[in-house]
Amino acid sequence: MHKTSAWPLSWIYIGLVAYASLYPFSEWRDQGMAPWAFLTAPLPKYWTGFDVAINVLGYAPLGFFLALSAMRSQRVHRGVVAATLAGALLSVTMETLQTYLPARVPSNLDFALNITGAWLGALTASALEQGGLLDRWSRFRGRWFVPEARGALVLLALWPVALLFPAAVPFGLGQVFERLETALAEALSDTPFLDWLPLREIELQPLVPVAEMVCVMLGLLIPVLLGYCIIRSVAHRAWFVFVLLLAGLGTSALSAALSWGPDHAWAWFGSPAKAGLTLAVVSALALLPAHNRVSVAVLLLALGIYLSLINQAPANPYFAQTLQAWEQGRFIRFHGVAQWLGWLWPYATLAYVLPQAWRREARN
Repeated sequence: MHKTSAWPLSWIYIGLVAYASLYPFSEWRDQGMAPWAFLTAPLPKYWTGFDVAINVLGYAPLGFFLALSAMRSQRVHRGVVAATLAGALLSVTMETLQTYLPARVPSNLDFALNITGAWLGALTASALEQGGLLDRWSRFRGRWFVPEARGALVLLALWPVALLFPAAVPFGLGQVFERLETALAEALSDTPFLDWLPLREIELQPLVPVAEMVCVMLGLLIPVLLGYCIIRSVAHRAWFVFVLLLAGLGTSALSAALSWGPDHAWAWFGSPAKAGLTLAVVSALALLPAHNRVSVAVLLLALGIYLSLINQAPANPYFAQTLQAWEQGRFIRFHGVAQWLGWLWPYATLAYVLPQAWRREARN
């Protein structure tokens, strides 16, 4: 029996929506108005098509996953209603909490658009179910993947979203050391514990082209190996590599286009990235016939090397400028959703793969 991936995706998406809605989590205070006052306030005078689209599209996946979860739990008739009500409850909670954040503005228009998005997402799931497409997906999943594939499928579905957040190195997820060091120093400021922090004798240096090439190669090879851990046949693995590379390249280009404009969509695709992509493809093809246990072992090795290497690189000035644009511009709505995925995806993959390796070893 295959466990549905819709439930974990629903909970992850709820957490990301909450983060994006309440960012930057600072200067909380009572602004002298009732938290629910936005419900009866006049409609906002200033709004754009982007605001409308992002409020609808932001809640559509939530409605889709929640409705799909209900359907997979044999609650077909209540799936659309339950998903829409859950989306409405989450939206009204977020808008209410925004009343206490001076940097955010609660809006009845946003609330209505969020409900519409959740409803449309739930209707899409219902239409797919009634059209038999979800049953086809179940049969497809049974042919392609091993039964214990839910965790890996969730991680693979989140990988392109994680790539939306700008990275200092192409496909460079999990670069958190410098941020953690700074955040910890700020948290321990004016306390005796600050002296306990280890000090770096040498500042982090930019990666040389060869190291950047290796990071690109491993950044692409890690999700490939994760797929190899759950895909049954060599032919299916080959198709998976093709689709995954297209998704990675397309999402990275989209991220660059969102940050710098369509003319700069491929500015990141320089010589180290091209060489890393080539090595990743060659390595993926060479490992096509590898047994699942071999894929798990190589994946753990790749994760260890990759995380050690990527966290030795500092954020360059262009990267910092890109982050500032995301944090202060229109992309603030994407900020929390993509940022946390970009930071945590490799570590979540490591947490998923380690128990798999132990269980496989115990069986042998």
